[in-house]
Amino acid sequence: MTAGLTRNLMVATLFLSTLVGSALAMGSRPPAAGMPATEFSLKDLQGQAHSLEHYRGKIVLVNFWATWCKPCTSEMPAMQAVYDRLRDKDFVVLAVNELEEEAKVREHIQQYQHTFPVLLDRENQVANQYGVFGLPVSVFIDQQGVVQEYIKGGLLTEHKIQEIVRRIQQAAPVKAASLH
Repeated sequence: MTAGLTRNLMVATLFLSTLVGSALAMGSRPPAAGMPATEFSLKDLQGQAHSLEHYRGKIVLVNFWATWCKPCTSEMPAMQAVYDRLRDKDFVVLAVNELEEEAKVREHIQQYQHTFPVLLDRENQVANQYGVFGLPVSVFIDQQGVVQEYIKGGLLTEHKIQEIVRRIQQAAPVKAASLH
């Protein structure tokens, strides 16, 4: 193939994947910091329903992921480590798997021994509500249910998660005091 043809094919492929991705996102925009988090309810691998509202009063990391996504699986040990350290201090990880078969997700979670709640977004509904296009996406939600951070791509490290959680914890008393 000539260089020009190769370049044209690459441009056409990029355009098509952007177009398809936009259609799949159904026009939803990612929530911005300061916006209320969109409520959702999904079932976990044991069939138990988890609603975002159930975690009000806690800092919630909602992480959109898939087993085939290498960056997703690379950041999960950091999420597990911080979850282990802070779950008794009102921090929770909700790992929202997109569109994969339950057996595949279950096998992955067991293999890596993750203990945080893993939710199944079988119709991609929650991912669409949160404007997820590309993985991973992480959304940090404060104790009042307000989005504080929206991270697309990148790699979460223990340090980065702890830094964001600390910032949200430090801001919480200021918000509560300003409400009185």
